[in-house]
Amino acid sequence: MLELSIRIPATELRYQATANRTVNNRALIIENITQNVIRRLQSTSQNSTKDCGGCAFRQCNQGKRECDQAEAQQKIPVGVSARHAHVTQSDLEILYGSGHQLTVKAALYQPEAFAAVETVTVVGPRLKALESVRILGPVRSYSQVEIAKTDAVRLGLDPPIRDSGDLMGASPVTLIGPAGSVYLPEGAICAARHIHMKPEQAETFGVTEDDRLKVRVSGERALILENVRPKIDPSYVLQMHLDTDDSNAAGLKGGEGLEVLWDE
Repeated sequence: MLELSIRIPATELRYQATANRTVNNRALIIENITQNVIRRLQSTSQNSTKDCGGCAFRQCNQGKRECDQAEAQQKIPVGVSARHAHVTQSDLEILYGSGHQLTVKAALYQPEAFAAVETVTVVGPRLKALESVRILGPVRSYSQVEIAKTDAVRLGLDPPIRDSGDLMGASPVTLIGPAGSVYLPEGAICAARHIHMKPEQAETFGVTEDDRLKVRVSGERALILENVRPKIDPSYVLQMHLDTDDSNAAGLKGGEGLEVLWDE
């Protein structure tokens, strides 16, 4: 019987072994992240938020809030919008299980909106993660993550600056929940600066949603914010939304009154 002896070069064997270890290590990292996330999510406290959370929540005494005082001074109260996620009902059920409904943790400043008890971990293409990213309710017709540029750098992303729901060309991310994960090929954006207002307020201000406004921040870290978009709807309460990068740069904590430069 003829026996064949095949020799594989040692360099090729080392290469194959290294490649196998890389694949195995990557799978192990993903599995460890997923299991860690599931443990954290399952132990998430359901205690109510007791503070204003950057003037995002309506938890303080109405009429005595800094944001109410800003409106009385004919200024625009500001709310700080930390990173958060919006999800569809179908994606929620993948993340948290069949039939799952969002649980209200705290009412938000805008009517009918709320911060949910449920959170997700957001994972970028470099396998870097942001844990405990709050889902905001109610569920929507699209799933997305709104992050600040600082968050994006950590995830290895370069998301576009967009209005909520405008996801064409958005950055890819994966959402991980206790029951499963959802890959969003176009899912992460940096939210555009915007002001919520009612139609009658927009009419008084003389603005439309096509306008771009300038807003002055006073104080030690004074600056002027440009390209601020009006968002107009009868359900809205007057408030400007900034992400954490903008608010930190201006030294804002939420609730302060800002001045719109109407003549510029």
